[in-house]
Amino acid sequence: MKARRGESRAVPAAPDRTLADAIEIQGARTHNLQNVDVAIPRAKLVALAGVSGSGKSSLAFDTLAAEGQRRFLECASSESRAFVELLEPPPVDLILGLPPTVAIDQKSSTPSPRSTLGTITEINDYLRLLFARFATPHCPECGRPIERHAPEQIVNRLLELGAGRKVQILAPLVRKRKGGHAETFALLRSSGLIRARIDGEIVEVGDPPPKLAPARPHSIEAVVDRIVIREGVRTRLAESVDLALALAGGLVTALVDAPEGWSERLYSVNHACPDCGTSTTPLEPRSFSFNNPDGACPGCQGLGAGRSFVRALVIPDPDRTWDQGLAPPLGLLASPGRGLDPATEAVERFLEAASVDRSIPYKGWPGALQESLWAGDARVGFPGLQGLLEQATADAKVDARALDAYRETTACASCHGARLRPEALAMRIAGRSIADVWSMECSQAIAFFQQTTLEPAADQLVAEVAGRLDACQALGLGHLALERGSLSLSGGELQRARLAGQLAANLVGACYILDEPTTGLHPHDTGRLIERVRALVSSGNGVIVVEHDPVVIQAADWVIDLGPGAGPDGGRVIAAGSPAQIARDPASVTGPYLARKPAAAPASDRLRQSPGWLEIRGASLHNLKHVDARFPRGGFAVVTGVSGSGKSSLIHGLLARAVWRMLHQGRDRRSPPGFAGLEAIDRLIEVDQAPIGRGPRSTPATVVGAFTAIRRLFAMTGLAKARGYGAGRFSFNEKGGRCEACRGLGVRAIASRLLPELEIVCPECLGKRYNPQTLEVRWKGLSISDVLDLRVDESLAVFAAVPAAFRGLESLAEVGLGYLALGQSSATLSGGESQRVKLAAELTTTATGSTLFILDEPTTGLHPRDVERLLAILFRLADRGNTLIVIEHNLDVVTAADWVVDLGPGAGAEGGRVVYMGPSGPLIECPTSLTASAIRTAQG
Repeated sequence: MKARRGESRAVPAAPDRTLADAIEIQGARTHNLQNVDVAIPRAKLVALAGVSGSGKSSLAFDTLAAEGQRRFLECASSESRAFVELLEPPPVDLILGLPPTVAIDQKSSTPSPRSTLGTITEINDYLRLLFARFATPHCPECGRPIERHAPEQIVNRLLELGAGRKVQILAPLVRKRKGGHAETFALLRSSGLIRARIDGEIVEVGDPPPKLAPARPHSIEAVVDRIVIREGVRTRLAESVDLALALAGGLVTALVDAPEGWSERLYSVNHACPDCGTSTTPLEPRSFSFNNPDGACPGCQGLGAGRSFVRALVIPDPDRTWDQGLAPPLGLLASPGRGLDPATEAVERFLEAASVDRSIPYKGWPGALQESLWAGDARVGFPGLQGLLEQATADAKVDARALDAYRETTACASCHGARLRPEALAMRIAGRSIADVWSMECSQAIAFFQQTTLEPAADQLVAEVAGRLDACQALGLGHLALERGSLSLSGGELQRARLAGQLAANLVGACYILDEPTTGLHPHDTGRLIERVRALVSSGNGVIVVEHDPVVIQAADWVIDLGPGAGPDGGRVIAAGSPAQIARDPASVTGPYLARKPAAAPASDRLRQSPGWLEIRGASLHNLKHVDARFPRGGFAVVTGVSGSGKSSLIHGLLARAVWRMLHQGRDRRSPPGFAGLEAIDRLIEVDQAPIGRGPRSTPATVVGAFTAIRRLFAMTGLAKARGYGAGRFSFNEKGGRCEACRGLGVRAIASRLLPELEIVCPECLGKRYNPQTLEVRWKGLSISDVLDLRVDESLAVFAAVPAAFRGLESLAEVGLGYLALGQSSATLSGGESQRVKLAAELTTTATGSTLFILDEPTTGLHPRDVERLLAILFRLADRGNTLIVIEHNLDVVTAADWVVDLGPGAGAEGGRVVYMGPSGPLIECPTSLTASAIRTAQG
């Protein structure tokens, strides 16, 4: 590939060919890569290491994977080749020996509630085919098995009873219906039949017919024939069966003489329940897809659930009167200085109309009045608290996040969370529907298929399902159910789910590119992940891993260390070789950490000086088993344990929600039942890995508030004042100053059938986001687009004299994100980067000293050197009197904590218990803790 137009650069000489079979890259200049020349071994496990922002992802994903994608399109159909011209090739002079690439990153390409672990791994596809072809249909109404028989099959079944057996052939005409049924008896007489079984008793049908009580349900079956099975009876038996089927619309009952009495056998030639008559049709694989109208539950369109307000959360204390703040969430709707909000006014009018005594607690109200307050009263046009809160969620001025603390996910009333139509749920294998299998943890599903025997034709399908389930188990996902939504998966779990599907694809000769697959994985499970990645290499594939975990780097065949710093200070290959060579190379930034032991916590008096505890008592959410846990106020606590042990359930699912509710109780704040000490918290900050902002328009500069100050600076320039430009002119989210072709995004999305949605640089603004008139305004020689292209480290010098902007930019650099561009889209940030951007935003605010910080794996994407910087920030927050609770697997963070709560001992059903709780030092001595075992292994 030639250098870009306008560049005068000689093509560098090829690197030394010390590696025989390698991918050779010459002159890579993507992002901060500085004309990198490097050879990457093929069919090997290669680790790309280096500090955050050193250029690892630029080399792996934005250069190798991007070029692999472009070459794939060049070999595809003419329609797909049309996209090749739109895709800008990566800035590199030459790439030789590049095999087909499979890039698996941590970003969800399907951010949809319809995406689940089963769909990502493609297990659902095989399950749908398995159930469509080999499941036993059951009646969706009464649950009785439905078996379709041809008339000849019915005759053969009866002949198989053996010679001498007495059989009565009956035609079911009426099944449990009220009435006298005179017309049925007339049909019997016209057919020449003289006997019938009425309500279980065989009687003769004469003239006049039997009289039946019209108010009672009756069953009437015509006796067509009475036969003894013997040689030569087939013809007569077949005629009798045919007559019974014709009279009863495809049903026939056979009464068979047995020593214990007459036994009854019901046969049907239709896809209908022989008991209640419910008709069914043969189902196709699409009938088992909740993403297809043929299979999705009509009540929830296949989503299975929705979020709604819960009465017990909205009215947490029935001992209160209305004037004492009976419904705390209504306080979130009021605007300061504007009096009562419309929702509260509506309730006040209702209470006045109902003549409610304000001095009586809620629990003393009549039941009908309690129900009307919650569900509403149509007679007076009152929608109820539930309806008012639902209406308020659509108001942009209301804190939807705070209101969400009073909502819970509830199952669809039609399918009860199963997502499918009743007909699909009635198909069963070994007594289990496909929804039952989806609800199993992967480890449980493995056991289910091991214990289930199907016909040989299903073996291949079962093997495909089992292979993918085994891969999930080996990749640390065994505790997850197949129905688990992708939106609830961490970046690491999402990547490993995709990897599980790829492991079963059995590709050969491909180059897999992985982005920190150990993210969110406990050190105990890292070994199994390495084994599975090694299996890809053994199959003849190459694997390139962007990784910070020293264990994975040590397991690699070859290591390429980039750096030495981040951003402009990185982008160079500073060391390459085997892990042992990297460890000895003085130029390597990663080498010193490969053999380093987890650091102990520095001496701290925080635990001794703690003023009290935050306590959780009897926690039982999800897999938690009546857990009691406590955390020191003003301390640095870590919650650890294997993936699926219950950490998020305990902290996010219980503690954080309880604090939210307590903070919005109004004047009388009290810890909710099951908690203690929460009233000492006056602010909650949850810093998780969810994307920053509400979409790709959010950037690091907007989150920390720096961009607002920067826009004001541009509005104060002479040219902006002369033209009447305000600060809004320099927002890429508002009309007027932005490029309308891309609506200020700088890129345009195009759809492709073969690949995920592709993004191209906007041809109108060339990625600058603004129209030409706006770009003419400059501050210190920079346009507003130039400022957005600045890296955080570069911007510190530019805005050193602008405190309003500098404070937020400095906090970004402080958390190790100096390499990010100010205008970098939130959609391009990893989960760890998003979390640190949020942390940086909080560092710019004034700490109260009574703030509870909850962080979810903040070390994601951090080099060990950057972890040290992060720990210094966390220590500083704790030293100010704030309470920190960090969910983390990183052993450096665990051993540095003041207090550790270790959950386990296993995942899923085998977890949910406190294995260890106490200071971090003695943890290593705990014999049942897998975290302690990992620390002992790391310390040698």
